[in-house]
Amino acid sequence: QVQLVESGGGLVQAGGSLSLSCAASGIIFSANVMGWYRQAPKKQRELVARITSVGSTNYADSVKGRFTISRDNAKNTIYLQMNGLKPADTAVYYCNAVRVKVAYDPNLGSWGQGTQVTVSS
Repeated sequence: QVQLVESGGGLVQAGGSLSLSCAASGIIFSANVMGWYRQAPKKQRELVARITSVGSTNYADSVKGRFTISRDNAKNTIYLQMNGLKPADTAVYYCNAVRVKVAYDPNLGSWGQGTQVTVSS
């Protein structure tokens, strides 16, 4: 049973910081590309950041320079350090895990239930 459990969401003021965690089980963690996605009300889910099994990262332009994704294979956990938060960052943040065979497609993998991040102005 694949399980991805996010934690660390909450309410912060603009300019503040927050750190999210995603603990994974039921997968070969080190073989998965892990990612953070978010979905704001009335908007589609979008990529925030992803990290490959060897540590290569990609970030959405909107968070580049402010957010940092990392992974700890020994703990089967990924993190998202969010600094300089803006009200536009308000969304439910979801963890994703997918094992890439040819092309990256997060929908071929698993999703967590999400954690709410709210940034007040």
